[in-house]
Amino acid sequence: MDENLFKQRTKQLALRFIEIVDALPKNRTADIIGRQLIRSGTSIGANYRAACRGKSTTDVIAKLRIVEEEADESAYWMELLVESGLLPEARLSELLRETNEIIAMTVASIRTLQKRSPFNRQSKIENLK
Repeated sequence: MDENLFKQRTKQLALRFIEIVDALPKNRTADIIGRQLIRSGTSIGANYRAACRGKSTTDVIAKLRIVEEEADESAYWMELLVESGLLPEARLSELLRETNEIIAMTVASIRTLQKRSPFNRQSKIENLK
């Protein structure tokens, strides 16, 4: 995926998390989960932008792993919102789907970079042949 398009998708995702959290009921549990979701959900795009400025392949991979972790954590908080009855599944299904797509694309990017990395053990073996 194009870097700028992925930046836009992750920013739109963050804005949608903000919208969802603002719609949560006003109670202690929703407030705590909402704060966690805002933190993890908005950091996805911020960390992707940092990855785009990585100084080496290893640095980019490390930053993309953070993107993966934060997106997975966001999915967890959304699952808790549904399973606790704070929001109906229908309200979060599209957002959860988009989050899972971002996770999948991030993992694919990490794998591609690892294969290309000069530090990849398999690459070193193939270069010796």
